Amino acid sequence: MPRTSRPGKPARSRQQLPTAPAPSLALPKQRRRPRGIKTRGAILQRAVNIASLEGLEALTIGKLASSLKISKSGLFAHFGSKEDLQCAVVEEAGRIFVEAVIRPAFEAHGLARLRALCQNWLGYAEEKVFPGGCFFAAASLEFDDRPGRVRDKIAESIKRWLGTLEQAVRDGQNAGEIRKDVVPQDFVFEIQSLAMGANWASRLFRDEAAFRRIRRAILERIDQVTERVPEHRSRP
Repeated sequence: MPRTSRPGKPARSRQQLPTAPAPSLALPKQRRRPRGIKTRGAILQRAVNIASLEGLEALTIGKLASSLKISKSGLFAHFGSKEDLQCAVVEEAGRIFVEAVIRPAFEAHGLARLRALCQNWLGYAEEKVFPGGCFFAAASLEFDDRPGRVRDKIAESIKRWLGTLEQAVRDGQNAGEIRKDVVPQDFVFEIQSLAMGANWASRLFRDEAAFRRIRRAILERIDQVTERVPEHRSRP
């Protein structure tokens, strides 16, 4: 025989347990956070912008704290040293690069992906996703002769990018879209050199036509290695 609740004393229900306390537990945590405390993501976004304009070496805990209007101790809670901050900035710049350039291109395959990667890279640099132009173009010149963790992270990021381009070339070859006699590493070296030249001309000479010229040159170079499909003429 099922039990009935006594009058005036409601039966226990599992549905009552999570509903009441949940809002009261969540809200005080947000109110307890002091004003002005920035999230790690917001800190890194500001740091990346500073580094792209002034260089990674110019980025210091003090300068970043002053820019964000927070204490140095607040930043030390996220980054223990200037080198830790620089490494974190390189990683954040890499994340932004992947989202802006690489991920959208992966909707395509082979030759189409190669074209998309190049178009996205040139668009990312021309539209100044970073205020100082291509972050990695500048950082690679700044740290190419400075051994250490920061240089290693920059080199690692650029190698992954070049590897992505090379794989797109190999995929195009396997699909019969790119000539088999093309050496992926050599071909990507040419493309990267052209793109770096455009970024250099754009920044140093403020050449607004640099990316337009290099876009045409890179796409023409890709056309030169594209496998020509013979035309099949059908006769009645």
